[in-house]
Formats: sequence, C-alpha cells, structure tokens
Amino acid sequence: MFLASIYTHVVSSVLIQDEARQGPTCSVSSCGGGVAAATGHTVMLVDQTEDILAKSRKGIEESLRKVAKKKFAENPKAGDEFVEKTLNSISTSTDAASVVHSTDLVVEAIVENLKVKNELFKRLDKFASEHTIFASNTSSLHITDIANATTRQDRFAGLHFFNPVPMMKLVEVIKTPMTSQKTVESLIDFSKALGKHPVSCKDTPGFIVNRLLVPYLMEAIRLHERGSCPNPGWGHLLTGSDASKEDIDTAMKLGAGYPMGPFELLDYVGLDTTKFIIDGWHEMDAKNPLFQPSPSLNKLVAENKLGKKTGEGYYKYK
Repeated sequence: MFLASIYTHVVSSVLIQDEARQGPTCSVSSCGGGVAAATGHTVMLVDQTEDILAKSRKGIEESLRKVAKKKFAENPKAGDEFVEKTLNSISTSTDAASVVHSTDLVVEAIVENLKVKNELFKRLDKFASEHTIFASNTSSLHITDIANATTRQDRFAGLHFFNPVPMMKLVEVIKTPMTSQKTVESLIDFSKALGKHPVSCKDTPGFIVNRLLVPYLMEAIRLHERGSCPNPGWGHLLTGSDASKEDIDTAMKLGAGYPMGPFELLDYVGLDTTKFIIDGWHEMDAKNPLFQPSPSLNKLVAENKLGKKTGEGYYKYK
C-alpha cells in the first residue's frame, strides 16, 4: 500500500508510500488521488491552501460515491463502507517539503507552466530521499525540460493520466534519454496497481495521444476555416468552404465511429487548452505544418469563448 501526496494547482501533489516497504510517493490530480486511495493506497493531498484542499477532497468524495453507487448497487451499506474507508486513507497538507522526505514517488499535476514546474521540483529535490522517483502529469511540455531542474534525471519520467481519471484506463509513461529502465518499470507497475493500462513512449511532443489528437483537431478547424458562408440563413450550406463544423462532427461520429466530433471535443476540452498546446508546439517547431496556429481558434480564445466551461466555443451552450 502506498502513501500519496497530490499537487493539483501551483504547488499541488500526491505522495504515495508503500506501507509494507515504505514505498513510493506520487503527485497526481485530486481525482487521481481518489483512484490511488480506492486501490489501497494511503494518499496525502498537497496544495496551497486549506480551502483548495477541502474542495479537492469534496470532489474526490463525490466521485467515489458515483463509483460506489454502480459498484455496490445491490449492497448500499458496503458502498458506504468503501467510500468511508477510501476517504480515511486520504490526508491533506499545505507543506510539500514536510511530506516529501519519506516518499518514493512524486507525481506532479500543477499548472502547465515550465518555470513553475521547475521551481516546484527544484525545491522538492532538496527534501526528497535519494531513491525517490519524480514524475510529471504534463500533457504538453517536454519531460526532459522539467527533469533538468533536478539532480535525479534517471529517476524522472512522465506519468500522464487522462480525464476523467476514475473512468479513463490509459496512462502514458514517458521516458527521457536519462530515465532509467528501472524507473520506467516502477511507474508501469504503479499504473497497473491503480487498475490502469500503461503505454510507454519517448519524450516526443504530445507523447502518443495528444501527438495524434491535437493535429487532428487542428486539421478539422482548418477544414472549416477554408471558406465562409456569405448568407447565414443558408445554415451550413457553405459556399467555398470544405465543410461545416456540424457536418465534420457528424462525419467523424458516423463514419469513423468516434463518440464526439472534433468541434464537440474541442469545446469539451477547452479551446484555451488546445491553443496553449499548439502554441507551444509551434514555438518549438514553427515550420511544421501540423503545428500552425488557427485564426478562428485564436479569435474565440481572445473573446473568452473557451467552450462548454464558458457557455460558448465553436458551439453555444446557453
């Protein structure tokens, strides 16, 4: 069983420790902390303030009750016991240094800002044990750039979970040129212990899923941007346009079997998130045609039309 400490905001993390052998500490999102606790790990949530921690714990409890309702449909009492036992395995702290020294695995899940991540890991590196493995849950930054802030590059890797964490089985384990095979194997074993299906790859932009998904989403936007509708009353019969966003979404759902069309997915993920990723990749490789920015995406983000979370993106939700 592991003791975990989770960093979910600027300095939030989950530390996980094996009670049998004083095992790893892990920092993941608060939902990831719930998954860790539900699979027999003792979790320490770490964040900036007690208010944030209280909200994270409440979110975990709500998620656990949804799981318990399905898992223990015929035995509600057992479901309540499951939730209570899991919550009892979760503690909180606002002092990262005080909880990292006795852990084996730290999994960071804070803001996607290289400078902030480097500052956090540089600080934790001073207090963590020599054997402690560090991992980042970043979805867009180079793991190598984050690892370089520490003195344990061989014990540093990516551990990328997918939202919603309790439902999504996939975990990407990312290996830098300096990551040891022992570290990779430890993270794969840890992922399996959480009931996840790990896949591994090198430290390439976007890893596996986002490296394929984001260019697909951007190409859908470009497909829609090529042309415009001179008469809004025509609906989505777009003269000069390759296809409307409605038809693109329908085509990918009915033709490719995707549960959501690209524009529906863009709005669900958040247009600011997609823009952040593509802007970062464009900065790294400006000549790559797959990494070119989008005028319509930039315009919507500038207008704070970020998708479902703001009520409007490529579609309106209010």
